[in-house]
Amino acid sequence: MDAIRLLGICGSPRKTGNSRFLLERAVAAAKETAPDAVEIEVYTFAGKEIAPCISCFRCMEAGDCTTEDDFQELRDKWVAADAIIYSVPVYHMGIPGQLKCFIDRLGNSLYSYYGGVISRNLKTVGVAVQGSHIFAGQEQVMTTLINHAVLMSCVPVAGDPWQSYIGAAGWTRNESRKDGLRRLYDEGEADAQIAVAAAESLGKRVVQMALVIKGGGLIHRDMLEEDGSYTVFLSRLASGNQMS
Repeated sequence: MDAIRLLGICGSPRKTGNSRFLLERAVAAAKETAPDAVEIEVYTFAGKEIAPCISCFRCMEAGDCTTEDDFQELRDKWVAADAIIYSVPVYHMGIPGQLKCFIDRLGNSLYSYYGGVISRNLKTVGVAVQGSHIFAGQEQVMTTLINHAVLMSCVPVAGDPWQSYIGAAGWTRNESRKDGLRRLYDEGEADAQIAVAAAESLGKRVVQMALVIKGGGLIHRDMLEEDGSYTVFLSRLASGNQMS
């Protein structure tokens, strides 16, 4: 079986920071879980320009979103991935605007991008979130991205309880410093330790479930080929590097 592709998406506009820290811990744990079975790429929103969807529906005719910016690059990486981990900060009790713009355009344009096929993507999706305060909307952001995963016919995956129920969540004790969460973790602060443990178990479980899904797809390929909605998933089964 080919190796799975894990795409880590840092939804923060900062080049480095607390979201990147949690993402690094998650993808490191993913790689450690299956060193020869996963290839990892990390994408950051820092410095990227992704305009909002204007609901023009021209993608239905053109086969692609007609607004050209950094959306297309991330869209192609998202399409090729077998597993995705989002790591994002809380903005106004929700996800950052740049990430929302990407998700809106992705959901509207993939139907035409796939050639008029309603596709069951069957990617595993995990979510890590951090905010300045302990009750700042972390779970609300996680459920937003879990709903996104379900709408895209993907499979949401959480880490291990008790540290993680629907994802990994952290807070920086009202610090705005980019290294706030890392510093708290290094100091042994309990909540930061929990957030990192949750992120690491999240990475592990996202990769394991992706391997299970891909392996099942190979076993049941004949059945899935009879159903046109699995065309995109089947096309990914033969992609990636060969596992040793």
